[in-house]
Amino acid sequence: MRRVIDAHQVTAERSGARIMFSCGYDSLPFELGVFFCQEAAKKTIGAPVARVKGRVRAMKGTFSGGTAASTRAIFDAAAKDQSLLALLRDPFALTPGFSGPKQPPGNRPVFDEDLQTWLTPFFMANINTRNVHRSNALLGFPYGRDFVYDEMQITGPGEEGEAKAKRIMAASNNLASSTVPKPGEGPSKQERESGYYDLLFVGVAPDGRQVRASVRGDRDPGYGSTSKMISECAVCLLRDAPDVPAGIWTPGAAMQHRLIKRLVDHAGLAFQIES
Repeated sequence: MRRVIDAHQVTAERSGARIMFSCGYDSLPFELGVFFCQEAAKKTIGAPVARVKGRVRAMKGTFSGGTAASTRAIFDAAAKDQSLLALLRDPFALTPGFSGPKQPPGNRPVFDEDLQTWLTPFFMANINTRNVHRSNALLGFPYGRDFVYDEMQITGPGEEGEAKAKRIMAASNNLASSTVPKPGEGPSKQERESGYYDLLFVGVAPDGRQVRASVRGDRDPGYGSTSKMISECAVCLLRDAPDVPAGIWTPGAAMQHRLIKRLVDHAGLAFQIES
């Protein structure tokens, strides 16, 4: 994505092309979840907040052999190319020319004091967080240039939650396991249709006030919900957002409320403010 931005941003602007990355579970519910949370913060707190926490409360879904193979290929490439490794580690890899404050590492189980629960690393955070920061930059930094965002998965309180966090982390680090699907393998039709996800976004103001928002979706995140989100992004761009300028965009930054409405009406997503 960064290489395409560097190589083709100017060409896209000159030609009138509108290019959008990450129009599925990577990373639309997260990008729009932060946007929705910030819009709520403006109404209830009076301004966007410089700190948002993304938390995966529940998710039923799986990944395909192609995804596992792609992930291994990225790690293999990074091991051979130190410049690629540095880019992968950079929270602002998708905001050329801008680098913000230090971000939470999100690479080990931690206890969240605000939610009183244990958290474990979320395997998609490395791409989702980059897209959220790019969205902030594309919108002209409405969340601030000091914006801090991380994503982790909730595992529960107490010793049981801590133990679960460690088990999930250990399992996610083992891509060579014989239980990992091979390319061409993936979830069944029944598994795709019975999947779901529930995401929580907690905006924290400097004085401690909070705003909480959720994004929920039906079906397997990657192999049920994603196809609907991609389709609605295309339709929204064509029918509802002809004014989006040329260039390389994140879909949430480009279409904002118009895309949220379409996802709620047609793609099985729900956006809610929580007390």
